[in-house]
Amino acid sequence: MTLRNWMLPVSMTAGVGVYLALHLGGSPAEAGYLTFCSRVQPVLVALMLFLQLNIVAPRELRFRRWHLILLAIQALFFVAMAMATLVSDGGVKLLLECAMLCFVCPTAAAAGVITSKLGGDLPGIMTYTVLANALASVLIPVMVPIVHPAVDMGFWPLFWAVVRRVFSILVLPCLAAWLIRYCLPGVQRLLERYAGWAFYIWGICLMLSISLATDSLAGSGIGLGLGLGIAGVSLVCCLLQFALGRRAARRYGPAESLTAGQALGQKNTGFIIWLGINYLTPVTSVAGGLYAIWHNLFNSWQLLKRK
Repeated sequence: MTLRNWMLPVSMTAGVGVYLALHLGGSPAEAGYLTFCSRVQPVLVALMLFLQLNIVAPRELRFRRWHLILLAIQALFFVAMAMATLVSDGGVKLLLECAMLCFVCPTAAAAGVITSKLGGDLPGIMTYTVLANALASVLIPVMVPIVHPAVDMGFWPLFWAVVRRVFSILVLPCLAAWLIRYCLPGVQRLLERYAGWAFYIWGICLMLSISLATDSLAGSGIGLGLGLGIAGVSLVCCLLQFALGRRAARRYGPAESLTAGQALGQKNTGFIIWLGINYLTPVTSVAGGLYAIWHNLFNSWQLLKRK
């Protein structure tokens, strides 16, 4: 077995292991490590996207029919669960909030790394990543104040809060890659040689992300019953979205089906944590940490199966 085949499980184990070693050992370096993770991880995600965009021409980022189906799935599930929270309370309301976060969360900017390794359509998933972020930027400012009237923000302030969250990770790498492509073609051809490095950068990024997710779980203070409930909801949402994505694009061929599954199932879980902590019930952020574990375990299984 090569490191490439075991990259995801090794990175996940390392992320949990480093955090627990610092946390249980009472190391003063724990706070600094978590600060390092939170600051460096978005930079690595942006770098991964930049490397991938150097091998994808802007004209390749075109709309596919299955994009519309996936956007409809995300929107309908999110709105339905948001409406259901209005007639629920207690633990049920909390679990519904977790589910709505799992569905509205946009595709991870690094999803193309795994999709490429699995033989999927890189331009297709990168196009959907942009569309999913645009959808979240509109739906969240509309629905979150309805679900949580205590959120003292109108549409535009919340809209810009979401846009700022994704701009540096998504928009800046696109602009940088396209500027180099058209202004410095020699540099662009050189960067194409290093596109494969994105997978190994993803391994480092995943380790940092899992450390942050473990910290979120450890600091949540939730009871066993509620924790199991959130774990169950996030797992069901994860598997359901991978399955719905694959089924939605099945008629367009195996590569498109696989790509659509990754597009709908692989999430920017840091977005879930951020949105839950800042604008919904803070404990719902735990769903983001658990979802990160589920979708990476599923991706690890897919990579091992494909080797």
